[in-house]
Amino acid sequence: MEQTTVNHITLVGNLASAPAFSHGNHGRRFYSFYLEVARLSGAIDRLQILASEDVLYQTQVQEGDALLIEGQIRSFNNRAPSGRRLIISVLAETMEVTDAPHDNRVQLQGIICKDPVYRRTPLGREICDVMLAVNRPYHRADYLPCILWGRCAQEVAAYPVGTPLFLTGRLQSRAYIKVTDGVAEERTAYEISAITAELAQLP
Repeated sequence: MEQTTVNHITLVGNLASAPAFSHGNHGRRFYSFYLEVARLSGAIDRLQILASEDVLYQTQVQEGDALLIEGQIRSFNNRAPSGRRLIISVLAETMEVTDAPHDNRVQLQGIICKDPVYRRTPLGREICDVMLAVNRPYHRADYLPCILWGRCAQEVAAYPVGTPLFLTGRLQSRAYIKVTDGVAEERTAYEISAITAELAQLP
C-alpha cells in the first residue's frame, strides 16, 4: 500500500518581482516570481514561486500586491558546472489578491532519508537538520531540508533513516556565503523551520 504523504503550504506576502517565463512541461508554461513574506520578528523571507500560465492569469497581479497562495513545496537538483544545488520553490495551485496579514504555514509528511544531524549553537541552542523525502505522483519525490529546535531536535535526532515524520512549520530563506576556489559568493538557502514534529502513522 502506498504511504500517505502530505505537502501543503499557505503563504500570504507581497509580490516582489514580475512573473517571468521559467519552463514548459507537458504542454504547460510555467512562470517564476518572488514573494516576500514577513516574519513576526520583522525579518523577510524571499521565496521563489512557480505558477502555471492558467493559475497566473486567473488573477491580474502587479508588483507590491499582497497575494494568498496555496500550493506545495517542490525541490529540483540543479546540476550546474559549479556543482549540484538543491533548488526549493513553491508550486502555486491557487492564487488570489488579498488584504489578509502575512502568513507562512507548512504541513509535511514524508520519510527521513538521511541521518539527522544534531548540533548545538555557540549559545547552546539545540538544532537538528533533517532531509525529508515527500512522495508525489509518478514515482517522484521532493527532498526538503528541515530544521528542528529544542526538544523536537533532541527527539528527531534519534530517529533512523526510513522513519515516517509529520511536521508543521514555515518555509524560510537564509543568506550565506559560499567560498569556491577562494571566491566568495552570496547564496540563499531554503529550509522548513519546524514548529512541531511527530511520528507519522503508517496506513
